[in-house]
Amino acid sequence: MIPAAVDYVRADSAEAAVAALGEHGDEAKLLAGGQSLVPLMKLRLATPTVLVDVGRAADLSGIAVDGDTVSVGALTTHSALEHSAELAAACPLLAHVASQVGDPAVRHRGTLGGSLAHADPASDLPAAVLALGGTLVATGPGGSREIAATDFFTGFLESALAVDEVLTEVRVPVSTGGWSYQKFNRRAQDWAIVGVVVAEGGAGVALVNMGSTPMRASGVESALAGGASAGDAAAVAADGTEPPTDNNADGAYREHLARVLTGRALAEAGVG
Repeated sequence: MIPAAVDYVRADSAEAAVAALGEHGDEAKLLAGGQSLVPLMKLRLATPTVLVDVGRAADLSGIAVDGDTVSVGALTTHSALEHSAELAAACPLLAHVASQVGDPAVRHRGTLGGSLAHADPASDLPAAVLALGGTLVATGPGGSREIAATDFFTGFLESALAVDEVLTEVRVPVSTGGWSYQKFNRRAQDWAIVGVVVAEGGAGVALVNMGSTPMRASGVESALAGGASAGDAAAVAADGTEPPTDNNADGAYREHLARVLTGRALAEAGVG
């Protein structure tokens, strides 16, 4: 299908993007890499009247490590995350998960901020940021505010971002402890049928495509914190989840996958 007619505005900075959103209100959508928004527009599932293109906003890109914090501009592409030597040294989990998104064409266009703001429970990177205990920085007319990743995803394709806010930065702790990402899909470039992210030797565990939002596997985290074995912790991976049923799998199969993949992820992360 062909998207509906739309007006186009280019914003060359975060400030300009905030101003454009303030002018056009909830009829406007931000366009970064376009890997999530454009397909929705083609299907007429998203029908903004104004596109605010932030693709050339240089102040929204970049990776920096300062002490024990990794800061990533929201416009940083998946490919930049995948190939950053600095990120590989400071947070190899995030670099690896970025390398598992789609195919090279998608990774060269898609952005970290776009993936998080889209809030798709089947996406890879939201789960990684959740497991790492990340913080997202949103900038609006009143300035900037920090949102914990655990508070950011509010519903299916819904986030805590206000209509006049721009996601400008993502912060995660430096993390070099045991980690893993186990993703089960039919083809390498497909969405995960189920995915499991383990950070810092099991301190953070998150699930992909196991509910209406990206989610922490709180049962696994609590079990490990209480001294449970990796096998016993993996057995509760599906507790509290509401996995969807679709053409790829039903809910019961996804629950089974969550337990199996969590066991594999914990083993790869070195959790006994």
